[in-house]
Amino acid sequence: MSITQAPERVGVRVRVQKFGTFLSNMVMPNIGAFIAWGLITALFIEVGWLTKLGVGEDPGSWVAEIGGWGEFDGGGIVGPMIRFLLPILIGYTGGKMVYETRGGVVGAIATMGVIAGTEIPMFMGAMVMGPLGGWTMKHIDALWDGKIRPGFEMLVNNFSAGIWGGILATFGFFVMSPIVTFISDRLGDGVDFLVENDLLPLTSLIIEPAKVLFLNNAINHGVLTPLGGTEALEHGKSVLFLLEANPGPGLGLLLAYSVFGRGLAKASAPGAAIIHFLGGIHEIYFPYVLMKPKLILAMIAGGMTGVFVNVLFDVGLRAPAAPGSVFAVYAQTANFVGVTLSMLAAAAVTFLVAAFLLKTDKAEEADDELVHATASMEAMKGKRSIASSALTGTGTGTAVRDRVTSIVFACDAGMGSSAMGASVLRRKIQSAGFDDVTVVNQAIANLTDSHGVVVTHRDLTDRARQKTPSAVHVSVDDFMASPRYDEIVDLLTQTNADGGADGGADVLPLDAIVLDGTATTRDDAITEAGALLVSTGAVESSYVDAMHERERSVSTHMGKLLAIPHGTNEAKAAINHTGISFVRYPETIDWNGKPTEFVVGIAGAGNDHLDLLGRIAKVFLDDEAVGRLRTASSPADVKAVLDSVRG
Repeated sequence: MSITQAPERVGVRVRVQKFGTFLSNMVMPNIGAFIAWGLITALFIEVGWLTKLGVGEDPGSWVAEIGGWGEFDGGGIVGPMIRFLLPILIGYTGGKMVYETRGGVVGAIATMGVIAGTEIPMFMGAMVMGPLGGWTMKHIDALWDGKIRPGFEMLVNNFSAGIWGGILATFGFFVMSPIVTFISDRLGDGVDFLVENDLLPLTSLIIEPAKVLFLNNAINHGVLTPLGGTEALEHGKSVLFLLEANPGPGLGLLLAYSVFGRGLAKASAPGAAIIHFLGGIHEIYFPYVLMKPKLILAMIAGGMTGVFVNVLFDVGLRAPAAPGSVFAVYAQTANFVGVTLSMLAAAAVTFLVAAFLLKTDKAEEADDELVHATASMEAMKGKRSIASSALTGTGTGTAVRDRVTSIVFACDAGMGSSAMGASVLRRKIQSAGFDDVTVVNQAIANLTDSHGVVVTHRDLTDRARQKTPSAVHVSVDDFMASPRYDEIVDLLTQTNADGGADGGADVLPLDAIVLDGTATTRDDAITEAGALLVSTGAVESSYVDAMHERERSVSTHMGKLLAIPHGTNEAKAAINHTGISFVRYPETIDWNGKPTEFVVGIAGAGNDHLDLLGRIAKVFLDDEAVGRLRTASSPADVKAVLDSVRG
C-alpha cells in the first residue's frame, strides 16, 4: 500500500489522463441521449429494423416521418438529435463542469453558434465551446463581483450572460466552426486513408497501450466519438465506435490468466472476465497487463484482429457503446453475426498470444505482483504492516492520528472500476464492524480534500493526491481481491478503536475552555481561540496564521452570537489531532459589524471539520443549550453542553 501526502510533479501521462477525464465527464452523463438516438436510428431509418419488417416500406408512413427519409428526408428525429441535441447537451455539461448552471447555459449558447455554422455533428466544437463559455463567464463575473448595487444583481447577471453568450455564439459561427470543420475533415481524411488502404487495424498499436495506461477516455471521447458521430450521420453506422469498445481482447486476456496464470491473479481472473465482458468495465483488466507489460502484445494482436473482422464484415455501431459491454455493443449494431465474430476472433487471438507469454514466463511466483501481494498479507503477522507504519509515522507519509470516517474509491470516470472496488471494500469494512465508516466511489476529477482515505489504482494515485493532499492514499493493483483492502481494515482497527491512534486524545479538554475572554477585537479573538488549540497540542502554531487567512477570505461568523474560526485546507498538515477550543465573551466583541459572545475554534483532521461544524450548529440552534452556555460557571459545565461535539 502506498501512503503519501506530499504533492509530486505532474507528469505528461497524468496531464493526458486529466484531459481525457475532462472529455469523458462531458460525454458520459449524456450517454443515455446517445443510446436513445442510436435506438431511434436503428428503428426508423430507411434500413432500420421496422423498415426491414415491412412496417415502414411506404415513404409516407409514420416510420419514415420519424426517421426522416423518403419524402421526409432531412426531417424527423434522427438528424436533428445528432446535429443539435447531442452537441448542445455536451456543451452545456462542459460549461457546467467549469461554472455550475450559469456556465452551462452560456456554454450551450456558445455551442449553438458552432453548430449553426456547419452541416456536420459538432461534438468536437461542443467540447471546445462549452468549457470556453463556462470559463470566460466565470472570469467576467469576477470583474464585478461585490460591486453591483443591491437589487440589480439579477438584471446584471441575466444581461451579462445573454450578451456574452451571443458574442460567443457569433464567434463560434464565424471563427470556431470553420476551424473545427477543417480539423474534423482532416481527421476524417486520415481515417478514410486507413480504411481505403486496409490499415485501420494498425490503430490498435496506439489504442491498446493507451487503454491500459488509463488514457482510453482521451482517445475514445476526444477523437473516436466525434469522428464516429459524423460518419454515423452519413452512413448510419461507424466502425470507429468499436475500435476502443470491443470487449473481445480483454476477455481473451482474462481467460488466459484463468488457465495459465498464478496465485491470486489466476483466482481472480474468471470473475474479472464476467465483469469485463458483461458489465463493460474494461478497467478491470488493466492491472493484469500492467503486472506483466509484455502482455500488451497480446492485447494489440487481439485488437487488430477484432478491427480486421469488423472491416471485413462491414460492422459498425450506430452510437457509442458505453460502457463497453457485449450488451451495449449488440444494442447499437444491426450486423450481429459480424460483431459477434469480431469479439470472438479478438478474444481467441488475445488468448493464444497471452497463453504463450504466460506459459513461457520464467519469472518466479514472487515476481507476480498480485501473488507477491498475497504473500505479503500472509506474512503480515510476522512483520510491520504498512498500515502500522502509517499510524506510527514511520511510513512514507504523515501518521494517521484521528478516526477515519470516510473512504472514497476513485477511478477515471467514477463509475466502473471504482464502483466495483467500493462495493468489495464496503462489504469488508461492514463485516469488520465499522458501520460508521462510509465508502463511496467518485471520479478523480470530482474529489475534494474531505476524505480520510482515498483508494485508487496505482497508476492514478498521483492524480488523486493532487486533489486530496491531506488524505491517506492507498494504491491497489487488483480491484476485486486486493490484499490492500485487508490492510485498510487493519488501519481502521487501529484508528477507530479506543479513540484512534492518538490514544483517545480529548477533542475538548477543560484547559481549552475560557469563560472570560480577554480579546476585544475579532483578530485578537481568533488568536486567543487558536492559542488554546496550540496549548492543548491539537495544532502547530502555524495553524493560527491559517485561521486569520481563512477569516480574510470568508467570514466565519455564523449568527446567533457565534463565530467558528478555523484554518484553510492548506493548513491541515499543521493539525496534530482533531480539537476544539471555546471562549466566552461576557462583553460582546465586534465581528465584522456583528456582536459575538461565543468563539469556538476548530481544527478537524480529514473531514472531521465538517462533522464538527454540523454538531456545533445543532447546539447553537437550541436556545436552551445556548442559555446554559451563557450561565455556565465552570469549564466542566461548558463541556457538558458541548459534549455532543466530541470526536
